[in-house]
Amino acid sequence: MTDARFSPFETHLDPDRCLAILRDATAGADDGELFLERRRSEALVFDDGRLRNASYDASEGFGLRAVNGEVAGYAHSTEISESALKRAAETARLAVGDGGGTLADAPQGTNLRLYTDTDPMADATFGVKVDMLREIDAYARALDPRVVQVSATIAASLQEVFILRPEGGLVSDIRPMARLNVSVIVEQNGRRESGGTGGGGRYGLAALMEPSHWKGMAAEALRIALVNLEAIPAPAGVMDVALGAGWPGILLHEAVGHGLEGDFNRKKTSAFAGLMGQQVAAKGVTVLDDGTIPDRRGSITVDDEGTPSGKNVLIEDGILVGYMQDRQNARLMGVAPTGNGRRESHAHIPMPRMTNTYMLGGKTDPADIVASLKDGIYAVGFGGGQVDITNGKFVFSCTEAYRVQNGKVGAPVKGATLIGDGATAMKKIRAIGNDMAMDPGIGNCGKAGQWVPVGVGQPTLLMGGLTVGGSATS
Repeated sequence: MTDARFSPFETHLDPDRCLAILRDATAGADDGELFLERRRSEALVFDDGRLRNASYDASEGFGLRAVNGEVAGYAHSTEISESALKRAAETARLAVGDGGGTLADAPQGTNLRLYTDTDPMADATFGVKVDMLREIDAYARALDPRVVQVSATIAASLQEVFILRPEGGLVSDIRPMARLNVSVIVEQNGRRESGGTGGGGRYGLAALMEPSHWKGMAAEALRIALVNLEAIPAPAGVMDVALGAGWPGILLHEAVGHGLEGDFNRKKTSAFAGLMGQQVAAKGVTVLDDGTIPDRRGSITVDDEGTPSGKNVLIEDGILVGYMQDRQNARLMGVAPTGNGRRESHAHIPMPRMTNTYMLGGKTDPADIVASLKDGIYAVGFGGGQVDITNGKFVFSCTEAYRVQNGKVGAPVKGATLIGDGATAMKKIRAIGNDMAMDPGIGNCGKAGQWVPVGVGQPTLLMGGLTVGGSATS
């Protein structure tokens, strides 16, 4: 493989013969496409004073799909050739059977450009990247004598895709991605705590490598670690919770967003199934999934079926008004695709997935929201969580949270978990801040074994009556 642009119809396949094979595979089908992809990525990890790992990966291949009703035939290969394509077409064709379907209308075209087609890996040489990571390590250690370990990771990738439709339409997209993570461990009186931060988006590495940027990240990672160093055991019980702006939107993503994906609702396995047009959240709550925000981690010019990305309202003023759809589920539910058909790679079938999911801001000053909290916690950072889509029940761990009593922010707490269900939690929102913010560009979303990059966001919120799990009594 070379650094030249991915051009499968110039270097691997004859476009006319390729289209004929695809048409044979999808004759009598409802839908289908040929998805071709090349992906290159690199990652450098500097840990404990030395370069711990450096990797470079490159792959390419295709996936061919034929859809008939609720059934989809799919075959993929890492060999891009006419013979491999013919074998894949024979396999995918099995799902069509005797046919009888009517090919769905082709996706509309778009001239939208949400990100540049730059190769983020080419922004600096390997040596310059290593030197920057070494500088981050030295800088973070110099910030505070309690720093005992620093880890910094820089990663970049470039995904190039072509999507060929049976009616002859061809769509391409070049998707860059870059990210920088910094974490530190501090020690005081025998106690060790960690803190970390990260961020990036669909652009080159150059902006992330500016000292003004990474110095701020190192300082933030240290701040979180020092906060955790002073943390006391979290209280336990049912209490009001204030959620910070930005990354805490991951709770919205997991507890509500997945439940609004089309396939779960078509199969009636979502807690939100059958509730279209009904009140599912407090008044004032408006939730969108928007893949059209320039340069954001979750943004896509077109989805992995060729549908242009959209700005889709899911909940408006507390009323459920929309689901996220790929082409297959949209057709089966009698609605339009929303540009949410996504897949991890050519080896995976597309399904409804989120892009950038966020809640719009309200009118309340965030400081007033926290001041109104009589007895609870203020959670501004989250780690891992688990969600049951069928009932919306979630458990999330807080990485940075504070005890609040009588409107005063007190000591940081450690070991806090938030427990509840999305449908109930959305109805218990009592105040919405005017400070809506997106996350810094760190989200990854898993579904059915596939991972895709996503974004989340929200304003400061006040939620009533969440169960807080902790080791101390309230």
